[in-house]
This record gives sequence, structure tokens and C-alpha cells, in this order.
Amino acid sequence: MSANRGPSLLLMPRKYVVRTFGCQMNEHDSERIAGLLEADGYEMTTSIEEADVVVLNSCCIRENADNKLYGLLGHLKVEKDRRPDLQIAVGGCLAQKDRELVRRRAGHVDVVFGTHNVHRAGELLRLAAEHGPIVEILDEAARDDADAFPSSLPARRELDHAAWVTIQVGCDNSCAFCIVPSVRGREISRPLDDLVDEVRQLAAAGVVEVTLLGQNVNSYGRDLTKRGPMFASLLRAVGAVEGIRRVRYTSPHPKDLRPETIAAMASTPTVCEHLHLPLQSGSDRVLAAMHRGYRAERYLEKLAAAREGIDDLAVSTDIIVGFPGETDADFDQTLQVVAEAEFDSAYTFIFSPRSGTEAAEMVDRFVPHEICVERFDRLRAVVERAGRRKHSARVGRVEEVVVEGPSKRDPTVLTGRTRQNKLVHFATVDPIRIGSFADVRVIDAAAHYLMGELVGVTARPRHRTRIALSVG
Repeated sequence: MSANRGPSLLLMPRKYVVRTFGCQMNEHDSERIAGLLEADGYEMTTSIEEADVVVLNSCCIRENADNKLYGLLGHLKVEKDRRPDLQIAVGGCLAQKDRELVRRRAGHVDVVFGTHNVHRAGELLRLAAEHGPIVEILDEAARDDADAFPSSLPARRELDHAAWVTIQVGCDNSCAFCIVPSVRGREISRPLDDLVDEVRQLAAAGVVEVTLLGQNVNSYGRDLTKRGPMFASLLRAVGAVEGIRRVRYTSPHPKDLRPETIAAMASTPTVCEHLHLPLQSGSDRVLAAMHRGYRAERYLEKLAAAREGIDDLAVSTDIIVGFPGETDADFDQTLQVVAEAEFDSAYTFIFSPRSGTEAAEMVDRFVPHEICVERFDRLRAVVERAGRRKHSARVGRVEEVVVEGPSKRDPTVLTGRTRQNKLVHFATVDPIRIGSFADVRVIDAAAHYLMGELVGVTARPRHRTRIALSVG
């Protein structure tokens, strides 16, 4: 940083912390923010007390994320009073939505930036050090601005063997509960050749697994060509990159899941046998109020087609409990659909009104919290029952896993993830590097994970050192 902070700071690198709230898109943005700061000479620290810069990458999907953000900002006020030179920046979806409100609620924040100018994070911090607090929010990304896509910026990835790749930004859907179109803008796809080039560079650096990111990935390319979505072609192209062993993606929209995508998944060996297909509700009446664009029967037909076309497919989903106006009959229909679908796992949420969405205005139809909690518990029981059945069927099988590291509860136990995105815990005497491939025999099953025993390591990581990647 160019600001004059005193001669002693010239002798030691300045340090930063990035804290992330929300989804994989935010996690990926945070990797790019960290990469920009390291390109400016900063070093990462895990301690706010040691940091010269703290960046909070915010989320506004659920109320709990707001509470966590402002709670941490309250803690940082004490730290800022103790160390006036500490810089605090707030970016992400909440910053995009609330704009000036962030500084009104937390006047000690130095920089507020949004989802369309992540690439300006380092520069804004430099300007704020010289000129004082800055709020810079862009209303939308420019299609011809490569920096609008996080993947075009330097990155500091947390995992050397795995990487996210942003294939599109924004969303053209109008789900009544979702704030994303307001804070991420219209749907813009990156050129296919750029994406394949990025994956080639990642593979050359030792990455073996990529996850393609977008708000509605299976509409990818709809804005690039009159021939329709290009997602199936992208899956095949990325899957063919030498060195890449696993390709994942998130999240598709059920209404846009096309036969060619299922065929591409089935015919591309590197594409993992896992599909995250958000249901949200099993009630046609609620789905219509949500503006989801499909009925429960159509959802189940698409799910059946995917399972028929892709061997050993695992399916996860999202479900909202207590959407405004949801009746007991509506919820019973959701339970019936979930029971029929037999998901491997589900992310279940109690409806949380987000200011700026259509659903937030349906105040007279809000479902009492105690009813939501009771429904949530019933739904979770159905989901976990199916999860246990799915996992029990895998006992005795040998699964290929990528080692993710030691278990948080027991450092003598390693965790790995299968192609179906299932977490496997297994003991080992000898250390195994993160990013290694191993065969593990499943010996027990729970609703959310598998237990296994190591058969053997089949491949060691190809990466050597952490890199900062710059594309283009």
C-alpha cells in the first residue's frame, strides 16, 4: 500500500484477513480478493488482532448472515479504536444491496464495495488510506469487462488440488424469495474458450478437480449464441482437459435441466455422478407463488431422467420450509415429493424474508415461526431417513476418494470425498497428503457421512507450491 504508515512498517509485510459469509460464489470472490491483496504484497493471517486489513465478504440470502456480519463489525469497532490504522472493508451481496447503510450502521468501515467491482478491492483500500472512507457500488457488470468475472483475477486458493471456475455471473430468473438477481445483476456468460484456457492453466498447476460456478449453470451460454444454452458442450470441453480428474458444477435450475446435459454427464468420465437439483417445495401452489417455472410432477420427471441416464447418480437438493402462505396441505405435498425423490441429502431452510424480494412483502401470509420449526423437524426426519438408506447401500463398496485432510474431531482420522460428493471418514497410520486419491472400503453409514477403511493410495498430488493464478 502506498499510504504513509510509519517507517517501521517498511520492514515487515502488512497482513490481511478475509472472512466470508454465504455461498460458493462468495468463497470464490474471497479467493480473488486474497489474491489481489497478496499481489499488493500483503501476507495472510488468521488473526484479526494481527491484521492490518480485514475484508468481510458479505451475504444477504438469509437473515443470520446479516446478524453475523454486523456482530463481527461490532467487534472490529473495538479493534479499530485500539488500532486506528486498521482498515476494514465490506464487500459482497449485502454491501451491494444496502450500499450506504453499511457505513451508517458501522461508521468505522473504510471501504464498501459490491459484487460487480471485486477487482477494485485493493485499489479502493489504497484510495481510502489516502483520502478517507469510500463507498463504490456498481449497478451492473460490463459484459466486455474481463475483471467482472472473479476467475480473471489473481487467486489465493485454500486447496491446491481443487478450484472453482466462474462460468457466468448474474441471474435472469425471478424467484420470489431470492435477492440474487438484484445484487448479482443480469446473466452474463464467459466465452467457452476462455473457460477451457483457465482450466488448462489450473491443470498445469496441479489442480485435479474443478467446480463450475454460476447462479443457473445449465443456462450457460444462452446469452452468447442464438443456438441456446452451451452447458453440455462446456462440460465435455472442460472434462477433456488433460490432468483434470473430476468436474463438478453448481447450481442448475430444474426448469433448465436438458437431456443434452444429462447425456454429457453420462458420457464424460471426468464429470462426477452428483447432481444438486433445488426443489424448494413440493407444492404446485407454492412453486407457482415462488415463480419457479415447474410443477412437482415435472421436477420428478427430470429427476427420473437424470437417474436413468447417469449410473450411480447421487442427488442433493434445497428445500424452503414456511414460504409465505404455505398451508399444512402444501407442506404434506412437499413431504410426499421428498419421500418419493429419495434424495441423498438436502439443505433445508426456514423461510427468511429478504428486503427487496417479492416474498418479503407477503407479510400477511407469513407462517408462524413455531409452525415452521415443527415442519422443519418433520422434513429433516424424512430427508435423513432417505440419506441413511442411500448410504447403507454403499456399505461394502470400495469408493475412490480425494483426501481433504484430518477430521475436525479426530486428527488421526482422515476425510475424503467420493465422486458422488459423499464425505468418508477413515483411519490411517501413515500421513496422506491433501489432494491424494485413495481407495476406501465403506464399513458403516450415517445420514450425513460414511465410515471406511483405507485400501490404498492410488495417486499423489501433482501440485508443489501454492500459486497465484492470473488468467488472460
